[in-house]
Amino acid sequence: MVKKRFAGLLAFMTALSIILAGCNGTSDEGKESKKSETSAESAFPVTVKDDTGEEITIDDKPERIVSLLPSNTETAYALGLEDQIVGVSDYDNYPESVSEKTKLGGIEINVEKLLELNPDLALFSASQGRNDKDTVKQLQSAGIDVVVVPDANSIEGAYEIIKLIAMTTGKEAEAEEIIDGMKKEIAAIKEKAADVKEMKKVWIEVSASPDLYTTGSGTFMDEMLKIIGAENLAADQEGWVTMSEETVIERNPDVILTTYGYYTDNPEELIYSRSGWTELNAVKNKEIYDVNSDTVTRPGPRLIEGLKEVAKAVYPDVYK
Repeated sequence: MVKKRFAGLLAFMTALSIILAGCNGTSDEGKESKKSETSAESAFPVTVKDDTGEEITIDDKPERIVSLLPSNTETAYALGLEDQIVGVSDYDNYPESVSEKTKLGGIEINVEKLLELNPDLALFSASQGRNDKDTVKQLQSAGIDVVVVPDANSIEGAYEIIKLIAMTTGKEAEAEEIIDGMKKEIAAIKEKAADVKEMKKVWIEVSASPDLYTTGSGTFMDEMLKIIGAENLAADQEGWVTMSEETVIERNPDVILTTYGYYTDNPEELIYSRSGWTELNAVKNKEIYDVNSDTVTRPGPRLIEGLKEVAKAVYPDVYK
């Protein structure tokens, strides 16, 4: 009887210790989460330098944010700021839940509607910062912090944008995690590039005839082609440029990538049907692919998705 009582007591004590351990664990996790939030808030005030070259001091962690450029919004969401975002531009389309946010205009901002949202922070694009200086001053006069986020045309530049938005919102730890993840992905892709036996020439078509726009050096897609071990047919040009059909035919690409499938049905068929292009390697070998324009042009975490898509299109055997 004594042994049975002892055994029962031992079982009870063991169960109790497990429950207490679980409670302590939950408590510790809660403390860590609380500590993280407190740490982020204690980082304020913060002073950042934006695209204007001016130093902006943000006294408190922003609770209500408007983002007026899709790439800035995507970055804000990736940093975990979905609940803080109260207004976006008409062009914002990712992630899907962004459609639930208040739209504040496209090229022209609806300032009255913006002010009604009572934001603490407004993230402007570089062009908005240059062209809407009066609006910037109006928002600043209303007590809203305005940060003009610079343009970027390289992955390194995208990192800087992520860091800037993170600093202004108390999300620096999250930014570090995102950037580390992007760097690891790129390193893995570069490693696979060593398996490329024969470098392919790639023609990037941003818009169809009569104006054949493409991306030359100093663009995301040019950098992506270098990373995967391919040659950009327009690498001798700078930025976004036009190129004649005759030049494309003369340079004879092995692969053609289009980026306008979101507004043109079957862009591949459009190219296959062009007279004079039938003898191109890309056409003969049916190496024409449309890639998601947003993921190869917007500076932010999704650039890695674009890079992977480009890699698989150009070298499907290498980047499976």
